Amino acid sequence: MMTQSFRPLAQVFRLPLAVGFVALLAGCFGGVTKPQPAELQPVTALVSARQSWNTRIGQVDFPLDVAVSGTSVAIASGDGTVALLDAATGREFWRASLNTPVAAGVGSDGKVLAVVTRANEVVALQDGREIWRQKLNAQAFTAPFVAGARVFVLAADRSVTAFDGQTGRKLWAQQRPTEPLVLRQSGVMLAVGDTLVVGLAGRLAGLNPANGSIRWEAPIASPRGINDVERLVDLVGRVSRDGDNVCARAFQASVGCVNATRGSLLWAKPANGMQGIHGDDRMLFGTEADGTVIAWRRTDGERSWTTDRLRYRSLTAPLIVGRSVAIGDFSGFLHLLSREDGSLLNRLPTDGSAIAAAPVLAGNTLIAVTRNGGVYGFKPE
Repeated sequence: MMTQSFRPLAQVFRLPLAVGFVALLAGCFGGVTKPQPAELQPVTALVSARQSWNTRIGQVDFPLDVAVSGTSVAIASGDGTVALLDAATGREFWRASLNTPVAAGVGSDGKVLAVVTRANEVVALQDGREIWRQKLNAQAFTAPFVAGARVFVLAADRSVTAFDGQTGRKLWAQQRPTEPLVLRQSGVMLAVGDTLVVGLAGRLAGLNPANGSIRWEAPIASPRGINDVERLVDLVGRVSRDGDNVCARAFQASVGCVNATRGSLLWAKPANGMQGIHGDDRMLFGTEADGTVIAWRRTDGERSWTTDRLRYRSLTAPLIVGRSVAIGDFSGFLHLLSREDGSLLNRLPTDGSAIAAAPVLAGNTLIAVTRNGGVYGFKPE
């Protein structure tokens, strides 16, 4: 069993002068018994939800973010297939092949879609055709953020780069001091008013989107431990935003909330999770590394409830759907838990492979993507 002071080694990259794999001794955890996933109990559906469509995109072997804009959904597969779907029906507006594997994506404003390839290129598409491609100085694991006619890229060397959304012209780059290790996992980028909010190591930083200058920084977690792995601190997506209040998780360290107008930390609480969080104006929800699901009060971070009914089931980040919290697991189920107490309200099957990305809601359709490339649309209550 992994303790809080260790990180999943497959999720970590080492950064010397360029991004590379960490060289680690094989079998260092040999002989440790892997915890058994909680057995799923029979469920009585207390909220209705039915599968309305499904389609396929191709195997997902990278940190996928499903991009929602209105009632359209942008998805991608590891082999370089990118598609834009109608969330209500699953019908494809278009599908394109980049002919190169994808490392991060998808970002979209509803018109321009952007991904990052394993060749360290950011690629933008519109109406099913590639409109530009630009080389990056480092690999990226976070989906590009597309807004204000720009494409913003957070790379694994802690740099943020802005490109013109139509031409690909590089507008600016902001480079922060790098740490020896970085997570091979999606990070944090979003807009709050006229500020680009980015996760840089354990800090949320507010950038001027016009020139990249730093407006503020707020620490959610600080490095700790005695070696590079133990000292690794990264903010992970997804995040929960309510007005100027942005709450995020620092990988296996803490959960905290920041006022993104003032750049001030509101609170931070220890938390041992690996996936992002979601919430509303009252509550935040997250999954811990052992599969415990926790609800925190948004005002002060105090716990409201916990449940261990999904322990060791390799859970995704959660999503609020009506009166439910939707969470995916390693066997392809979407679990709908009560927002009020964590009780099980329903369970939705897919193709039996792990849910590959945090579920999303587009219009009134709940969408899940699996590792085997299944894309499922459900109509929840």
